[in-house]
Amino acid sequence: MVNGYPNIKINGTTNGHIHKALETEYGHRYTYELLLETVHYIRNRVSFAPVVGVICGSGLGSLADCLVNPIEIPYSTIPHFPTSTVKGHVGSLVFGHLSGLPTVCMKGRFHYYEGYPLWKCCMPIRVMKLLGVSHLIITNAAGGLNPSYKVGDIMLVKDHINIMGFAGNNPLQGPNDERFGPRFPPMNQAYNRDIIQLAKKVGEDMGVENRIHEGVYTCLGGPNFETVAELNMLKMLGADAVGMSTVHEVITANHCDMEVFAFSLITNECVVQYEANNEPNHEEVIDVGKQREGLLKQLVSELLKRVFENGITSGKIGK
Repeated sequence: MVNGYPNIKINGTTNGHIHKALETEYGHRYTYELLLETVHYIRNRVSFAPVVGVICGSGLGSLADCLVNPIEIPYSTIPHFPTSTVKGHVGSLVFGHLSGLPTVCMKGRFHYYEGYPLWKCCMPIRVMKLLGVSHLIITNAAGGLNPSYKVGDIMLVKDHINIMGFAGNNPLQGPNDERFGPRFPPMNQAYNRDIIQLAKKVGEDMGVENRIHEGVYTCLGGPNFETVAELNMLKMLGADAVGMSTVHEVITANHCDMEVFAFSLITNECVVQYEANNEPNHEEVIDVGKQREGLLKQLVSELLKRVFENGITSGKIGK
């Protein structure tokens, strides 16, 4: 036990038994040993081990403001951490308590379009796992492709379509370290179904059930917004919302055996007609996030409270 942190054990290997990872034709990776350096830096500054992790999407950084007695550590000061370069992503880890639970929030994430490879975008998730996080809430701002979605609605992600993965771009590429997870992790139950059902109940109790949907998210590389033809293709594939994040984070979190819940704030309606004059822009993404921040804070806080009251540790069959 170090500063309240457990001696982390992943897939049968404690952090006292480490070996040098290989460097391959895929290039340098964040090795287990390197991430332990990051974890030790954080442990020396935070006296408790978080069990909940939250990734704040574009314009949703105010979720971190819910934390009681926050401790904020800028990304730029953390060894080996990337830095955020996008408006609406502050760029810091914030530790505190949310609904009485020790929590860490990523106030800003990393995107492929910033020039980071996917394995680097997802590095903080493995750091969270090594810190003790078991439940991860991932949020994003997304375009609504489903015609029934309106700006300001919330889509609970039940599944995703990994378009970037179809092109061979995956955060798990390269040699696999079994201390993080298996070589071939399943994704058919990537999102905890019990938490999704509980979120629906929370929405009902808040009186906003008509603004909450359950749907399929897809991620494109960005940074440009999609063409009309691309959006219509995605619609035919079964996507309900489109963004530039989340999918690779979910893959990494499942790889290291976290319970995952994700939702999209619908910040714009996708343009699927050539005759339409409206164009999506990043400013409206930020504005809608600010408008809905009160609702989202209440939803996340109450959901976490009920998740742990109900002892939800897995919505996956066979675990």
